[in-house]
Amino acid sequence: MNILMMTNTFTPHVGGVARSVASFAAAYRERGHGVLVVAPAFENMPAVEEDVVRLPAIQNFNGSDFSVVLPVSEFLMSAVSRFQPDVVHAHHPFLVGSTALRVAHRFRLPLVFTHHTMYERYTHYVPGDCATLRRFVVGLSTAYANLCDLVFAPSDSVAAALVERGVRTPVVVVPTGVRLEDFAAGDGTAFRRAEGIPDNAVVLGHAGRLAPEKNLEFLTDAALRLVAAQADRHFLVVGAGPSDVAMRRAFEAAGLADRLHVTGVVVRERLRDAYAAMNLFLFASLSETQGMVLTEAMAAGVPVVALDAPGARELVADGVNGRLLAGADVAAFAQAAEGVLTAPAGRRAALREGALAAAAANAMPMTATLALAHYQHVRGGAFMPPPEDYDAWRGVLRQLRAEWELLKGMAGAAADALQQPEAGRPLAPDQGR
Repeated sequence: MNILMMTNTFTPHVGGVARSVASFAAAYRERGHGVLVVAPAFENMPAVEEDVVRLPAIQNFNGSDFSVVLPVSEFLMSAVSRFQPDVVHAHHPFLVGSTALRVAHRFRLPLVFTHHTMYERYTHYVPGDCATLRRFVVGLSTAYANLCDLVFAPSDSVAAALVERGVRTPVVVVPTGVRLEDFAAGDGTAFRRAEGIPDNAVVLGHAGRLAPEKNLEFLTDAALRLVAAQADRHFLVVGAGPSDVAMRRAFEAAGLADRLHVTGVVVRERLRDAYAAMNLFLFASLSETQGMVLTEAMAAGVPVVALDAPGARELVADGVNGRLLAGADVAAFAQAAEGVLTAPAGRRAALREGALAAAAANAMPMTATLALAHYQHVRGGAFMPPPEDYDAWRGVLRQLRAEWELLKGMAGAAADALQQPEAGRPLAPDQGR
């Protein structure tokens, strides 16, 4: 089967969607399927890529990880024609997602859409953020989903929310699985020493983008309480983002700057070693659709303390592999984490085994098999929105035109970020021939 995956974010970015696309693509290829990824051009992207089409784009739009794709030229359609996909899989409902609609329509292919993100919680990256915009974003993603043949939801919570919002297209739950081997047998001692953390320290950990939507003020307050309670405790934060400064200032103000360790983005073996360096993983985000970093931490045998929210509630079983806290009370969260840290050794070992079991239940081989079965079900169909969705279809097209006019008006200030494909650099196999 040939699968065309179209996404707004991809390497070198290491956010959840980019990692999900890369993980599924690798799993499909390992099973002998063809995968072509269509994504915007980014700064510092790999010099050589196989089976990836890069689209010219405005980089890091308004401080986000997104690149704003420019109008698509015929070279993309030529690359798609040569690839001969059986299914088109869109990972966003706008920008490259709008291109996915055109590709599916032109080649009469089934269109699958993964609703990775609750977009209304990220509108602060867009100029003019307001309640009206947030309602519009929900309507846009819902209308897009109803134009597709099948919708993947990364968790039960998201699937239920989509149906409640009016998505009539069939919705199936397909989480991003973890490659267990990527997080086993990490060298936590070496990572601790590299970061200046004592070998015998108790390490509270977190990983992810350091951004306001991740509820990091809450997490920082809880971590400060825990670190201040015992002199041997340190807080290891793996990631980067705009909230980095506020987190550092909070620890400095408490006189605990030497026990906060913010690594920036780490990948591959260093990420595996970072998880192995942690005794407990803390997670307070309320905006997730799936808990990829939670699964990764659990694959390293690290119990999790998290707030009860979409993404976390599907993975964290209270008292089995960590603690799951209802409500947003910092004191209760810190107390729950304290209970795990000070539990008898046998209890901590049981939580570790529970974490490993939860990760195994969400391993990539299982989720890739599930996704491929759903592709097979829609394979052979043609992208034909039902008559009742024609108005939504036209509305999407009108919005796409308005979106482009808005972005054109902003493009002057972003001209330096405009990336054109390098001369002579192929964007896809055989492109330009």
